[in-house]
Amino acid sequence: MVYTGAAPNQNSVMLADYMTRYFGPRVYMVGSDYIYTYESNRLMSDFVLTRPGGTKVGERYVRLDATEKDFAPIIQDIALKQPDFIFSTVVGRGTRMLYQAYAEAGLGPRRMPLASLTTCEVEAAEMGAAVAQGHITAAPYFQPLGTPLNRRCLTRFKAQFGTEVQPNMCWEAAYFQVHLFANALRAAGSDELDRLMPFLLGSEFDAPQGRVRIDPANHHTRLYPRIGRLDAQGQFEVLAQTAQGGDPDPYLANHAVGEWNDPMVLTPAHAGDARDGRL
Repeated sequence: MVYTGAAPNQNSVMLADYMTRYFGPRVYMVGSDYIYTYESNRLMSDFVLTRPGGTKVGERYVRLDATEKDFAPIIQDIALKQPDFIFSTVVGRGTRMLYQAYAEAGLGPRRMPLASLTTCEVEAAEMGAAVAQGHITAAPYFQPLGTPLNRRCLTRFKAQFGTEVQPNMCWEAAYFQVHLFANALRAAGSDELDRLMPFLLGSEFDAPQGRVRIDPANHHTRLYPRIGRLDAQGQFEVLAQTAQGGDPDPYLANHAVGEWNDPMVLTPAHAGDARDGRL
């Protein structure tokens, strides 16, 4: 197994740090009823409770085939308890239903946003930019990243697949893992594991998010954690990021929020929020 998606210290920790620092430490958790959500909520709880005043004001789960009616009582409870932010690990079509119910209840992201590890450009396109705007996601990759390599990749992607399909963090992780495998296969001259793995572990590649590296100790990837907020076009503007990337810590040997091997850097978009009184 080789992992090219974010480990908890490459998304959950940064998201907890950002949300508790700039919105507040009272969190409401809502997610789909499966193992990823339980583990993500457990970790977010650990992080939030390290903050002064950190409190989990609610925790609710919906089945993977949830319908609109499953979200109505959750939104009512959120409106009653008024958390500082909502941590969502809802997946699939339920994501649109949650964000839609939130918007229809008159709740607003300026004061109480949804913060997610799983909501990306695909979900934003499904729910519509008007519903998605203002909500926050932590991920190593967002489509509007301005690197020349990312722009070239997106041009080729759209030429091949059109504009119906939305490149997102899952696409980018899959894209560069194929290149890492292909490079290792060429170097090894074989797909036999004993010959292939020495060329794969420790290998590097210039991905759309930045230069990534497979950590030979744990088979996870050095990535570039970022905080993004959805704009009026359903795309993400980056609010904070790490300049040099972050090594993976899949077992979270370090649980301390805000302790990075590369510090979080705020972007001009975040500074604009501060000037406008949104933070």
